[in-house]
Amino acid sequence: MNQYLAEYIRYRIEKSEQTFQDALLLAEAERWNGSINRMYYACYYIASALVLKAGLEAKTHAGVRNQLNQFYIKTGLLPIEFGKLYSDLFDSRQKGDYGDLFDFDGETVLSFIHPVRSFLDALKPLAQPDL
Repeated sequence: MNQYLAEYIRYRIEKSEQTFQDALLLAEAERWNGSINRMYYACYYIASALVLKAGLEAKTHAGVRNQLNQFYIKTGLLPIEFGKLYSDLFDSRQKGDYGDLFDFDGETVLSFIHPVRSFLDALKPLAQPDL
């Protein structure tokens, strides 16, 4: 793995953690749609780091989701619950960002926090670049 790619993967891993912290702050402020958005992006950044490390190509958000499902969920390297979580967050982010007159409630958003933390914790060591 070249040094540039390794640095980019580390950047994505760090960005996922910072973005999750943003999600927690938004949840604390009861900014539910923003919190869902940030939780999705936290998962997206770590998933894209994992896809990059594996040498897979994904040019879109759907591409990252497909690669994660095909090479990690369907093969049993990651639990099926992670695939469902990622898909649910993807759909929720779309709904929260683009759905007119729609707002998430606290109960729904808060129910994502622990599963997202588990997702990030599980993917982080797998995504770390080899040196």
